[in-house]
Amino acid sequence: MKTNHSIITTAVLFLFTACHQSENKFDASGTFEADEVIVSSEISGKLLSFNVSEGAALAKDSVIGFIDATNLSLQKEQVEASINALSEKTADVTPQVELLENQLSVQQSQLDNLKHEKARIENLLKADAATGKQLDDINSQVDMSEKQMAVTRQQIAVQRNNISTQNRSILSEAEPLEKRVAQLQDQVQRSNIMNPISGTVLTKYAQAGEITAAGKALYKIADLSSLNLRAYITGTQLSQVKLNQVVKVMIDDGADKYKEYPGVITWISDKAEFTPKTIQTKEERANLVYALKINVKNDGFLKIGMFGEVLLK
Repeated sequence: MKTNHSIITTAVLFLFTACHQSENKFDASGTFEADEVIVSSEISGKLLSFNVSEGAALAKDSVIGFIDATNLSLQKEQVEASINALSEKTADVTPQVELLENQLSVQQSQLDNLKHEKARIENLLKADAATGKQLDDINSQVDMSEKQMAVTRQQIAVQRNNISTQNRSILSEAEPLEKRVAQLQDQVQRSNIMNPISGTVLTKYAQAGEITAAGKALYKIADLSSLNLRAYITGTQLSQVKLNQVVKVMIDDGADKYKEYPGVITWISDKAEFTPKTIQTKEERANLVYALKINVKNDGFLKIGMFGEVLLK
């Protein structure tokens, strides 16, 4: 009787274990990962402040540190001073033009006198009190005076044009210098370390007081509000999945229990690859598998690198 009882007990335990294993047979498995962003320095210099700690939650566009940009500020001020100095290099046409205009005014007065004298001689000639030679002489003087005035006017125009051309050449240097100022201002603004996304700091690579360089990593951050389970399925399972399909994702919850999450397939690889060593699929390590990503909302218990199982149906 005792032997029969032991046989019955063993059979029950075997059936229970088999049923339990059957219930926990998953379609795919993988590990959780996040879209990580490595934030780097945009300029070289000393880290004057760097308020980052691993595990801290940072808001998007928050300023979390400053890099010494004194040298850039001084360069900007130097270029601005060069722009201001350009006006000192320009020539003032006013004195030269005023001198020529005064000369023109004198010539105009002389011409007026000559024309008055010409009119008087013409009247005398009508009364036979003057000769034709006198009229010819005065006409010659009037013509000469008008030519002198034309030359003076031309000199004024040439003087203004020369000075204007010279000043334009000097002031044309202002635009590239202003662009340089804008470039330096942009670099000065980049001395503020701006956090690009809302998320949690995963790793910190630098400390305040250190010298950093452009492109050097400062910290790594990721949005942990949702994680991606990267799992693998066989070619025979490929026809059972589609984008935006809702699946069940299971994680260990103690020794013998599982915690269930809804997940959405967001990516399916279009290329087959060899099975990763740590991955078990429905058909016991098929030679070729397809990767897929399943987005899962994180309640705080999901961690990067945690193992997860997938039930497609």
